[in-house]
Amino acid sequence: MRNLSVTNSVTLDGVMQAPGGPEEDRRGGFEHGGWAAPFSDLVMARKMGEGIAAKSDLLFGRRTYEQFASYWPFQTGNPFTEVLDNTRKYVASRTLTEPLPWKNSTLLHGDAGNTVAALKETPGPNVVILGSGELISALARRRLIDTYILLIHPMVLGTGRKLFPDGSALAQFTLTESVSTTTGVIIATYQLV
Repeated sequence: MRNLSVTNSVTLDGVMQAPGGPEEDRRGGFEHGGWAAPFSDLVMARKMGEGIAAKSDLLFGRRTYEQFASYWPFQTGNPFTEVLDNTRKYVASRTLTEPLPWKNSTLLHGDAGNTVAALKETPGPNVVILGSGELISALARRRLIDTYILLIHPMVLGTGRKLFPDGSALAQFTLTESVSTTTGVIIATYQLV
């Protein structure tokens, strides 16, 4: 069975919305986009590079997929571009249709929980979810996510979409690894108990 993990940046108050830039996700009038950028350092880059080197498949919800697909295929000189372009990408969406615009992308039709549960049973590399908060919530309710790799940033935003919104399913985790960056970010790996 494939391991399904989440890799996401979060604040101390659990916000995961728009860490990368001001226009990334303005839903709900969110005005703090790009909050993670000042905390990047070489420790974080090295740790995230290890994750990419693991050669996992990727899983996205529609919104995150569209954002990545509109950006990454057009970046030149960035070592992540080639890796992301050549990685198998699965997209859970009820509204997208094939063919998907980004190469090596496969649309998962139907209920996300059912299609991802079936995907986990197929042979292949492990699968990593990036972003995709609504998809994470749906899969967490079904206990389909095995591992959470959280980049916990030392800040509180007080507003925004959270990784674990109110009403999330009860869950317990075991800390299996933690790394501190020079900017105060804790990269914590949690395994679902």
